[in-house]
This record gives sequence, C-alpha cells and structure tokens, in this order.
Amino acid sequence: MKRVLFAGTAIAVLSVGAVAWAAMDPIATRQAVMKNNGAAMGTLVKMAKGEAPFEASGANLAARVIFNSTVGFTTLFPAGSETGGDTEASPKIWEDMAGFEAKDAAMQEAAAAIIATPITDLDGVKAAVGALGKTCQGCHETYRIKKDG
Repeated sequence: MKRVLFAGTAIAVLSVGAVAWAAMDPIATRQAVMKNNGAAMGTLVKMAKGEAPFEASGANLAARVIFNSTVGFTTLFPAGSETGGDTEASPKIWEDMAGFEAKDAAMQEAAAAIIATPITDLDGVKAAVGALGKTCQGCHETYRIKKDG
C-alpha cells in the first residue's frame, strides 16, 4: 500500500510540475504528461490483472492523475510544435485539432465518471481500465506515431 501511495503522490507532483514546464517546451511537457498517464494507467492495469494488490486509494489517485492530465492537454500542442523534437505526435493533430480536442474530451469524460463514482473494488478497477483504455486507444490510433524501439 505504501508503494502505491508513494507512486501516486510522485505522479501527482510530476503532473503539477509539468504544467509549469509547458511554456518552455511543449514537446517535453506533453511527453512528461503522457509518461505520468502511462504510469497511472499501469497502476490500474497491474491491479486489474492481479499483478499488484488492489488498493482503493491508489486506484482512485491514478484515475485523478489521468483526469487532471486531460484538463488543458490540447494546449500542449501549439502551432510550431509539430516538429523540432523527438515526438510521437502525428501531424494529424494540427490538421484536425477539433477531432483531437474531441478525443481529449472523451478521455476527460471517462476519467470524470470514475472520479464521480470512486473505485471501491477490483471490478471497479477492471471497469476503469476498460473505459480509459478505449479512450487511450481511440486517440493513439489516429494521433500518435508509434516509433520503433
């Protein structure tokens, strides 16, 4: 339990720091935000698979981290940040910002629903993984370039 809480606290602190970083380097900032999302989702997936013990506060913190990352996320993709760094962001983001914003809104809605009805058991974790996973996949399929390696 201590590890889950520590990891959750670290994720939350990094998320806050990432926002301040955004003005300086949007590519690095969005990568940090996505890394935090990956860690939060990883916490939920490990619980869902039985690879980590269920811990309600850790699961709910992970959902909160994901929700917080969606607020203002699309502002991390300003014009001119399409290139110039090691990015997996597809040019389709800037070609279809309205579609990208809709995908972010769907993720925010899914995470908000989890926060509104907190996770209390393993079935709740599994439901959260399913709901969040669909929104992650829906965005990544269109707006992410997966690099080899």
